[in-house]
Amino acid sequence: MPMPTVLIVEDETRLRELVQRYLTQAGFRVAQAADGQSALARARDLQPDLIILDLMLPELDGLAVCRQLRTFSHAYILMLTAKAEEIDRVIGLEAGADDYLVKPFSPRELVARVQAMFRRPRHLSSDEAQRIRYGPLVIDPAAHAVWLDGTPITLTHLEYSLLFVLSTAPGRVFSRAQLLDRVWGNDYFGDDHVVEVHIANLRKKLGDDPGRPRFIFTVRGVGYRFGERP
Repeated sequence: MPMPTVLIVEDETRLRELVQRYLTQAGFRVAQAADGQSALARARDLQPDLIILDLMLPELDGLAVCRQLRTFSHAYILMLTAKAEEIDRVIGLEAGADDYLVKPFSPRELVARVQAMFRRPRHLSSDEAQRIRYGPLVIDPAAHAVWLDGTPITLTHLEYSLLFVLSTAPGRVFSRAQLLDRVWGNDYFGDDHVVEVHIANLRKKLGDDPGRPRFIFTVRGVGYRFGERP
């Protein structure tokens, strides 16, 4: 089975080459882009499995690139940012990134983070592959697809995985730690704030008002649950 392809989008040549060297040594196929427009062109051409995307790119910044990538790519996106403020990390996740890493970082940590992302399960057993119906919402695990009122909804891998985990146990409350374990994997070593951001993104795409939810309910101080099927 071929190794996944990783696209590195970073304008700093030395860092880009360093990351490529570590990823290549870890067995990944690696491609590079030095700016946002080149990144979009390469992503369309290569269809990489994962994109390492610097936030501070010249001309077209990483947030704009991320938003455009999400119109045609389901690749995992790991955003690199030199900004440590929480708001910058949240904005990156809201733009469609799956995870983030703050500069400066250890190349070994980056490789470990990439490997952990690929260990997240994408395929389901035959028992799990039956369609889940919840009123106007239909989830098809075999096709990795979601429809709302008959209209397809485009979700990232993590958004889909969160929805799938919650919807297969309606009424059950999942803590952030449990969702991290189920969706990100037990070797994830980021913070649990990513759960909140991805839940918020998921709600927006489903048109689910947190104040009057149809699908995803917040249980204060505990976590989240999917509503009982109507």
